This record gives sequence, C-alpha cells and structure tokens, in this order.
Amino acid sequence: MTKVLVVYHSRTGNTATMAEAVVIGVRNASVDGELKKMDEASLADLIGADGIIVGSPTYFGSVSGEMKQFIDRSVTIRGKLENKIGAAFTSSGSLSGGNETTLLSIIEAMLIHGMIVMGDPMETGGHYGAVSVGHPDEEALKTCTKLGERVADLVKKLAG
Repeated sequence: MTKVLVVYHSRTGNTATMAEAVVIGVRNASVDGELKKMDEASLADLIGADGIIVGSPTYFGSVSGEMKQFIDRSVTIRGKLENKIGAAFTSSGSLSGGNETTLLSIIEAMLIHGMIVMGDPMETGGHYGAVSVGHPDEEALKTCTKLGERVADLVKKLAG
C-alpha cells in the first residue's frame, strides 16, 4: 500500500491542527497517512514514504529553526527521496508574515532531493501549499484536507 508521511513542527498548535487536516485528506483518498511530529520522525520515515508533506510555522519568513535542523540532517539521505511526491504547509501570525517564503524554503529542500513537488493550479488555497494566519479557520482546514487528498491521489497514480 502507498504511504504519505505528514511531518510537522508546531509550538502553538496551529501547524499541528493543519497537519491533522492534511492527514485526513490523505486517508480520504484511501492512502495510508502517517502523522508525525518532527521530533518523532526519522530519516528512515522519509525514505519509507511514497509522499512527504512538511509543515512548519513561519518564523522570520522561513521555517522554524527546529524544522531547518531536521531538513539539514536529510543531507545524509540525499538521493533516497528522488521521485517521491512532496508538498508543504505553514502557519504564521500575520498575513504578510512570510508564508510563501516558508513554503518555498520547504519546496527548495524537496527539489534538492529530486522530489516531485505538488503545486496548486486551481488556487484552492495557495500556489505553493496550504497556509493559515493564526489558528486555522474552516477554509484553511479545507485547503489542508484538499492538499492531502491531491498528494495521495498523485502518489496512487504514480504507483499504479
């Protein structure tokens, strides 16, 4: 069975709430969705997944320091994430808090690993991934769920 790992870092609970909605979307698409806090996830978890969706709060226009350290450790598995599906989500404290630059930071790491990155051409939440300002409202949670569904659907297509 195909598997999508949703790995996230959250201090206030906002990104965690988004991660829960993302994994619901993965499971809605009949794909095994595994939800892990970043400090509980291992590099082996990344290797074992067919798709990886990463969530981080936005701090100073980028990922949290803890998520950056996790991403930096992934250099030791470079080449082992090639052709896996990737996507990103983030939360921030304000509309101009740097959400897009945070998403792009995550996406850059995925591209360096040779991953296939899921964008959003239909503008159901953002071109680069799902975003929330403050605690995710109903619309942000729908976007997160849709992100999980879209990644899971692509994972299934490529595995088929």
